[in-house]
Amino acid sequence: MGVALARAAQWTAGGPRTGRLEITPWNESLLNQIIKFAEEFSTKHPEEAAFVFREPLEWKTQLGSSVFGEGYEINQRTVQSEARSRDGQPLLLLSGSTLRVRSFDQLSRLLQIAMEKKLKEAKACLEANRDPIVKILGREYGTAEGEDMSILHLFDKVKSGDDPETEMKMRIILFLRQLDLQLLNSSLKRISQDVRLSPAAVNSEVSLLKNFSGKGEDTVLASLEYTSDYVFPNGCRAPPWRQLHGEICYLVIKPHDTAPLYITCSTAGVFLNGVSNNKGYHAVMNIFILCQRIVNSFFCEQPVTFLREESIQNCSCWTIRRSLNHNLLKNILEKMISGFVSFLNKPKSHDKASKKDTKEEGRSSAVSVKMKKKASGISSKSVKSQQASKRYGKTSSSFEDVSESSSGSEDEQPIRRQEGITDLSPEYWGIQKLAKYVKGGDPTATLIALCSMRDFNMAQESCQLAVRDTGCLEVLINLLDTEEIKCQTGSLKILKEISQNIQIRHAIADLGGLEIMVKILDSPDKDLKSLAAETIANVARFKRARKTVRQNGGIGRLVALLECVSVGTPCQAEGTEIARCGALALWSCSKSTKNKKAIRKAGGIPLLARWLKCSDANILIPVVGTLQECASEPSYRLAIRTEGMIENLVKNLRSEHEELQMLCASAIFKCAEDEETRDLVRQHGGLQPLSVLLDNSENKQLLAAVTGAIWKCAISIENVSKFRGYKTVETLVGLLTDQPEEVLINVVGALGECCQEQINRSTIRSCGGIPPIVKLLTATNQALLVNVNKAVGACATEPENMTIIDSLDGVRLLWSLLKNPNPDVQASAAWALCPCIENAKVS
Repeated sequence: MGVALARAAQWTAGGPRTGRLEITPWNESLLNQIIKFAEEFSTKHPEEAAFVFREPLEWKTQLGSSVFGEGYEINQRTVQSEARSRDGQPLLLLSGSTLRVRSFDQLSRLLQIAMEKKLKEAKACLEANRDPIVKILGREYGTAEGEDMSILHLFDKVKSGDDPETEMKMRIILFLRQLDLQLLNSSLKRISQDVRLSPAAVNSEVSLLKNFSGKGEDTVLASLEYTSDYVFPNGCRAPPWRQLHGEICYLVIKPHDTAPLYITCSTAGVFLNGVSNNKGYHAVMNIFILCQRIVNSFFCEQPVTFLREESIQNCSCWTIRRSLNHNLLKNILEKMISGFVSFLNKPKSHDKASKKDTKEEGRSSAVSVKMKKKASGISSKSVKSQQASKRYGKTSSSFEDVSESSSGSEDEQPIRRQEGITDLSPEYWGIQKLAKYVKGGDPTATLIALCSMRDFNMAQESCQLAVRDTGCLEVLINLLDTEEIKCQTGSLKILKEISQNIQIRHAIADLGGLEIMVKILDSPDKDLKSLAAETIANVARFKRARKTVRQNGGIGRLVALLECVSVGTPCQAEGTEIARCGALALWSCSKSTKNKKAIRKAGGIPLLARWLKCSDANILIPVVGTLQECASEPSYRLAIRTEGMIENLVKNLRSEHEELQMLCASAIFKCAEDEETRDLVRQHGGLQPLSVLLDNSENKQLLAAVTGAIWKCAISIENVSKFRGYKTVETLVGLLTDQPEEVLINVVGALGECCQEQINRSTIRSCGGIPPIVKLLTATNQALLVNVNKAVGACATEPENMTIIDSLDGVRLLWSLLKNPNPDVQASAAWALCPCIENAKVS
């Protein structure tokens, strides 16, 4: 069992010796197998179950004395088993919250007593006893670095003499080893399901097979060739639009005795194609190769002139550098390829949202620095060439990390600023005057200039852009890398304010500011750490910045900020502020799937659960924000349930802060996908405050979160009965008009689930809800249409409702939705038609 715990179980960053078991579906499966083994041990092996452990298994339990009954001596402070060892020691002893167990028989009985808490008890036991075999049999049978030497040790003892206790240990160690193998086999099956092919693995296998291909008699294949010689930077040979589906490359294999085979290699495996249709593919790949040759020949014959700033203080001193930047070449080629691919895939009608994102990325990528030019022979053409090369240098990182995903948008829409503006504010010129003191003064002068700069309103766009245009932004970032605490603090205070601007955020990331701020998180100065974390929270609102934070070890450092103080202890306002800033940064970073995994690996879940018990809304908002962002992952939903966070989320639904209410409702919305969570929301009294919050129809974000939580909770029929008592259905019907789509989707979904009860179907009709529901059948949002179809179908089971639906031409609208291109809409429309046909007067 020690080998399985060390190798198969998933531990937090501390590892199996110092960390904790992660709350993941896989660990839950392992624990359930161990619990089943321990519960059945006394029945299957009664003789071995009576064996007394060398040392007791000891851990902190959540069980109270009240759960123990017959067979135990219960005092005020302790619980002892009536069964005792030869030396008179009880085989089970509960003292305070410390539990000691000395036999499998008592362990089996304890797990049966624990009922629904057995999973937590098993987890606590294994965390406190990392190598249980040492406690059961002795240190000579322990697991060293994942290697189990106990069998060899027992063989030596059996050979040396005939000892009944040794034979007993032999049987026990064989049972435990059988469990170990069972756990490791389960782990192997899980790992084999997660393994994916990579371009490197495919290339290696193809190279190996090519060694056995040719015209000779001793070869197994006549030939093995790729369909294209062009290799993308990520190692794939498939075109980018096929890489999105996991495809790596395509092969043509010619055996000696059959027709050629056409193979597709993808991350999911290797597949045999039915037919070969590669004409279009070859044409596109040939264009890619042609683009590469054109770019290579152009740069070999005509090197581009680059401009380099010689010194910060002397902005007009420039030198000409003639060299070829390989990375720039690669980026230009990738830009040409991606542009060509987007042209090929360009639909006839563009999505407005995608247009907006593209424009935004283009604006945010080109962070310009204002330069003074002297008449030194530099033509305007050279400057334009430089600016173009900069734009190409800031290409998307999709080729570098195709698996990086984000649950949020790349960034919010930037504020438009008129170019070439001449009427600059007095603040702009004031900051420009201070710039020379920030750049060229000694530490004292720099500090004074920073303090003076803070007197300006840095929330104004003109002040923010003045800092950038005067070259102060680079200096502020350089000051972070000094040993002057006061200069670092002053710089971070300004960066925290101006990083609210999207252009400044991208500029900070481009200048390497995030890497320095991540290092500052290790500083002993608490104010400095707080400022760095809050600035990271502002900057990490776009994908590349979140990736930079993770790759530089920022996630673990931010999680560590949550450990600075114990919740509820007095005089800890400073530590609470550090934790608040750390939670803000984690909230921004948690929009990335990889960052969510990193937060879990760093042990962030128990710390977030601890802070969730706090009553301070200032820290609760970022903590709940992080949790609701991460709740899209099944492992987090399991953790939120098992760590008892649902009770606190329900409690905060009654908060006076609407943002906190919205975040808690959103977290419940995502977590209530699981039946156990829906039951917990009901048991902790969460359905009533959700129903009350429906009255706040002005705050649309809050309304969308609350209606979403009600929708998911209503999947359980027990919750529907509770909602009926709170008059929730009537309130939901009133929200069917004049609401945004995100609210309507949830409202109609909730009404569809409430239709599980006949009385609610009648209530919807009596409140006039059927006409607005049928009217929504003409909507275009596919998620809304799916829910509307389900609601109409559920209402149509009542003949009176069906009469109204038929009079509103609802049946015809459902028939028309069978032609919708979305299969979910088609399926839901088909299901809705069934009760309509059954209950229609003329079908």
